[in-house]
Amino acid sequence: MSNSNSPQSSAAKAQSLPRTTFTSRLWVWQVLLAVLFIGIWNWASQDQQWAFFLGQPLAVLIRVVEWFVPLTLEPNAWMTSGLHGTGEIYVHLGVTLLETVLAFVIGTSLGLVAGLWLALSPLASALLDPYIKALNSMPRVILAPIFCLWFGLGIWSKVALAVTLVFFVVFFNVYQGIKEVNPVILANAKMLGANASDLLKTVYLPSATSWVFSSLHSSVGLAFVGAVVGEYLGSARGVGYLILQAEGTFDVNTVFAGIVVLTVCALLLDAVVGRIERRLMRWQPGTP
Repeated sequence: MSNSNSPQSSAAKAQSLPRTTFTSRLWVWQVLLAVLFIGIWNWASQDQQWAFFLGQPLAVLIRVVEWFVPLTLEPNAWMTSGLHGTGEIYVHLGVTLLETVLAFVIGTSLGLVAGLWLALSPLASALLDPYIKALNSMPRVILAPIFCLWFGLGIWSKVALAVTLVFFVVFFNVYQGIKEVNPVILANAKMLGANASDLLKTVYLPSATSWVFSSLHSSVGLAFVGAVVGEYLGSARGVGYLILQAEGTFDVNTVFAGIVVLTVCALLLDAVVGRIERRLMRWQPGTP
């Protein structure tokens, strides 16, 4: 029977305590940093000239609440203009999230397949290399009018633009992950009789998994960027459309409100990706 109070277990607990304490303190410092930033922002926005350019934190919060809560309140000391909730954000946010998720899934899938194919096919990789580099160096924003012409002003023109942003991030990470496979592990697997299918499932894909998830965290933000930029250039719905309308009337508080909503949504989607990553990467040393 093992002793739970053995020196090894005591040492492990002693090593885990500083890490836990540091993590909790780090969370506190992060919150304090956010509070400090909002405090400085609120102080600077007391001047009306600065408020015109920077907005006001309370006004931004009120606008977010008005978007989500269909509630009306009379003017008071905190809300001099009152609260005029419409709940209109749900339709616009739903469109933007749909565009983002579709672009994320399609771009990731295409990048994964293309990265595996070219990494495992040296001839195709050498043949297509200059074209891939040329497409990657092209500013994708200039494709937005073309996609609007091809797919119309619906969601698919925004999805197509966002796919071009997501695809290359995933593609290059998958390609590099396959190329980084340890030759010794590959040779040992072949000696044990592994065929091409076995190598793909047991060697190549596990090697590329960490690279894929590293690219997915960046792809989340890029999918949002593509969707919002597409809404800027032509749309009647979406959070980007709301921000564009606010810019046309110099309503900086609504612009910041849209940015806050998009940022929170991007963080939530990134958290989902991180959770899936931790579940699939349990085999990797150091994964919590």
